[in-house]
Amino acid sequence: MPPISKMTWAQAYPARPVRIIVGYPSGGSNDILARLMAQWLSERMGQQFVIENRPGAGSNIATEAVVRADPDGHTLLMVSTANMSNAALYDKLNYNFIRDIAPVAGVMRVPLVMEVNLSIPAKTVPEFIAYAKANPGKINFASGGIGTSIHLSGELFKMMTGVEMQHVPYRGNGPALTDLLGGQVQVMFDTMPAAIGYIRADKLRALAVSTAKRSEVLPDVPTIGESVPGYEASSLYGVAAPRNTPAEIVDKLNGEINAALADPAMKTRLADLGGIALAGSAAEFGKLIVAETEKWAKVIRTGSIKAP
Repeated sequence: MPPISKMTWAQAYPARPVRIIVGYPSGGSNDILARLMAQWLSERMGQQFVIENRPGAGSNIATEAVVRADPDGHTLLMVSTANMSNAALYDKLNYNFIRDIAPVAGVMRVPLVMEVNLSIPAKTVPEFIAYAKANPGKINFASGGIGTSIHLSGELFKMMTGVEMQHVPYRGNGPALTDLLGGQVQVMFDTMPAAIGYIRADKLRALAVSTAKRSEVLPDVPTIGESVPGYEASSLYGVAAPRNTPAEIVDKLNGEINAALADPAMKTRLADLGGIALAGSAAEFGKLIVAETEKWAKVIRTGSIKAP
């Protein structure tokens, strides 16, 4: 029997149901995006793409499961910013994320919103910086946990402005938002989906968004970079496979995911989540992973941040 060609191999993929492993419980941004992609891929590729939630250890449990899986395209990882910060955050990991995964495709970039309790008089980023410097030790910034994009975005702001702020980690964004609303903490770099309702209801004040460009969801709110040149932070999401997954399979998945991101209904759904589609090649997503890993490693080292 002649050997199966690479082209035939790619055409035969997927040969059975595909698992997309998510490193967080159901209901979060990773899980929502994974399910959107799974539905699209199931309809387009002739096999079921099923979600497997494996929370724990800052997504390291899920990541290691994918790293150790057969590189045949039937086990995929829903990638998040945590995968790019964990290399510096954890002293010992059983894998090297950049070395041991094959980038497949970006899915979405989610802006963060720098929001303050209404008791803070600042209405702009420069006013906030001046207020914080005039009141050292009195500004606490909340996050949903150590090493999250929300935490690291605040640390990046501290690093680039010289502002003193005390980080207060919570067990999730919900409790952090509750205390921000109550005034126990003063500022938070929150995800757009979680923040937007409170901002529109005038319960929190948005000072700026964290992305390089203004958000279509809050077009009148400036970027932090307009006041702090070079500042950019966001939550990134994408799909990866184990190292040595055949390029033909990666290309096939990349093409389908990019087709999803170009679909008007999918675009609307991502916009409703406050996100920006992250279309592009697998190589481009790989370069983004490297750049984000280096950026957050610098922030983690400067802030002497360690995993809990």
